[in-house]
Amino acid sequence: MATEHAPNASEYIVHHLTFLTNHKQVGLVDWSVIHLDSLFFSIGLGLLTVFIMARLAARATSGVPGRFQAAVEIIVEMVSDQAKSIVHSPESRQFVAPLALTVFVWIFLMNAMDLLPVDLLPLLGNAIGVPYLRAVPTADINATLGMSLGVLLLCLYYSVKIKGLGHWIHELFTAPFGAHPVLWPINFAMQMIEFVAKTVSHGMRLFGNMYAGELIFMLIALMGAAWALSATGIFLAIGHIIAGTAWAIFHILIITLQAFIFMMLTLVYVGQAHDTH
Repeated sequence: MATEHAPNASEYIVHHLTFLTNHKQVGLVDWSVIHLDSLFFSIGLGLLTVFIMARLAARATSGVPGRFQAAVEIIVEMVSDQAKSIVHSPESRQFVAPLALTVFVWIFLMNAMDLLPVDLLPLLGNAIGVPYLRAVPTADINATLGMSLGVLLLCLYYSVKIKGLGHWIHELFTAPFGAHPVLWPINFAMQMIEFVAKTVSHGMRLFGNMYAGELIFMLIALMGAAWALSATGIFLAIGHIIAGTAWAIFHILIITLQAFIFMMLTLVYVGQAHDTH
C-alpha cells in the first residue's frame, strides 16, 4: 500500500492555485471552465455586502452615530463626492453612485479574503471532501473580467440612453478623427480597440494585484513549513512570522486601494459614456 508523501513546494503552490471545478461536459457545455469556489465566495460576499448595508441603513440614527455607522458614512460621502465630480447627470447618479458604493464594499470584502491564513479554508474544505478551494474571487481572472464586462455593458447602456442610438452609432464612425467617409473604418476600429482595452485592463489590474498578493502569502507560508530544530529552520520560522505580519499589514492597503481603483474606473468609464464628441 502506497503511503502519501508531504507535498513539495511546487506541489503545494499548484494545489493552492487550482480552482474547484466540475469536470463534466453536458452537451456542448464544458462545466470544467466554471470555478465553483469563485462563484461561491463572490456570491456569498455579495449577499453579505447587501446584508451589511441594509442592516446599517435600517439601524442608522440621525443623532450621534456609532463608530461603524460613522465609518460607513465617510465611505458613502466619499463615493457620493466622486460620483458628483465624474458623472454629471443627477438622474444617472441615482443608480451609479449606489452601484459604485456596492462595488467598492464588495471588492474590498473579496480582496480581504486574502488576509485569512493560507491553509485555513483549504484544510476545512478537504475535511468535508472538497479537494481544492481558492477563497479570493478577485484572484480569478474569470471573476475580474466578468465584473469589467458588466461595467462595459453599463457604459454601452448609458451611451445609448444619453446620446440616443443614432447619435452613438454616428460617434462610433466619426470620432476621434473626423466625419470623412474615408476615416469611418479607422474611427470604428479605434473605438472597438478602446472598448476592449478599457475592459481588459480594468479586470486585469485587479486580478494581477490580487494574484500576486495571494502568491506571496503562499511563499511566506512555505517558509513556516520548512522550520526544523536547526539554526536554519528556526530562522525560517521567525522569518515566516515577521514576513507574514509585515505583508498582511501592507496588504490591507493594497486590498483597499484596488477596490477604490476599480470603483473609480467604473465611475470614469460611465462618466465618459455621458460625454458627447
